[in-house]
Amino acid sequence: MSLNARNALWALLITVLITGTVIYAVNYLDEQRVAQLDDLQTRLATDTLSVETQFALLESAPCADVSEGNTLSQEVSSLGDKLSVTETRLGTDDAQVLELKKQYTLLQIRDYLLTKRLSTACHIDPTVALYFYSNTAGSCADCDRAAYALSYLHETNPKLRVYAFDYNLDLGALKTLIAVEKVDPKFPAFVINGKRTYGFTTLDDFKLQFPKDFFATTTATSTAATTTKKK
Repeated sequence: MSLNARNALWALLITVLITGTVIYAVNYLDEQRVAQLDDLQTRLATDTLSVETQFALLESAPCADVSEGNTLSQEVSSLGDKLSVTETRLGTDDAQVLELKKQYTLLQIRDYLLTKRLSTACHIDPTVALYFYSNTAGSCADCDRAAYALSYLHETNPKLRVYAFDYNLDLGALKTLIAVEKVDPKFPAFVINGKRTYGFTTLDDFKLQFPKDFFATTTATSTAATTTKKK
């Protein structure tokens, strides 16, 4: 066999090896992706059943028990964290991610409506922030900063209830919520205790959109609790 023939054969073998490796890697990643989505779907379905059961229980619970707090919003938030990780890995346009997001959005709306109902029936006054964002390129330069700010405020003020919605998600219930709350497609958009605001500049300015002394009260409570633990 001539030198050129041997070189051509080696080149062919290397090409076949590389191609086979790429195909294997792609198939492996696809299998991992499917497994990840299936796992999230299973957990989301289980958590959804749990949340739906809690909805039914809380709707008939005595106001004294409700006002003392419950873990419903925390569980809905936990579902959001799981979905956010998957969305980051697979992309905002992934079909299965979009379907999971629709399911999660319905849970958020249901939780929000329950919060409003309990607020009226039990005369409690929760602080609620609806946050509307857009994943369309170039439509929301400050959405990431706004999301981080809300996450920080929720972590430091657990009584703050935050609901985040993809404004352009094709979901009838979300479109109805947007119409009822009269939210324009200007991002980021917020409805804080019924008051609509648009845009985000700084955290300090953003805090001014919340009820007066809300953050001062929660900060004082947190400080008092920390002081008590140190004694």
